Amino acid sequence: MWLNVITTKRKIVRRLLNNDEGRILDEQQKNILVLGIGNILMNDEGVGIHVVSHLEKEGYSDADLMDGGTGGFHLLGFIQSYKTIIIVDASLDQYPAGNVRVLHPKYAKDFPVQLSAHEIGLKDLIDAAGLLGETPDFHLIAISVKDFQDMGMDLSTDVEAALPDAIQQVKDLVISLSV
Repeated sequence: MWLNVITTKRKIVRRLLNNDEGRILDEQQKNILVLGIGNILMNDEGVGIHVVSHLEKEGYSDADLMDGGTGGFHLLGFIQSYKTIIIVDASLDQYPAGNVRVLHPKYAKDFPVQLSAHEIGLKDLIDAAGLLGETPDFHLIAISVKDFQDMGMDLSTDVEAALPDAIQQVKDLVISLSV
């Protein structure tokens, strides 16, 4: 997977360098990226990465897949190179652990109040993309968690049980966006 990401990043950098305005042209943009966000070392907080990992293992190819780690500005080039981004992330909210919601935020302020431990970096990234004039169509698969303070690599029972639903939501969303 990392070789894929590095190769993709090089292509994006080449596109940026060959563009006089420093922006990715529409005809160079790809269609859909499923971006798993999270920290797999913090149990449920890494659920977005687990969803993308399951999709990769089953050979899912209807959209590009990426482990975005904990987000951050290093993802800006990737985000700008797609027309549509489906973000899969943990959400610390009022819903029961394992609840899966599909949201269609336009700006950072439209995301849940507290996505997860890296919420500021992800929201800043989305705002930065908007400031640069290259804002893709964002969709969010938010998986409710109750706690991500403990260190570990295991998902809780409720969040683990939500993986099939979250994976199906990603697939259904990709199908609906591809029509």
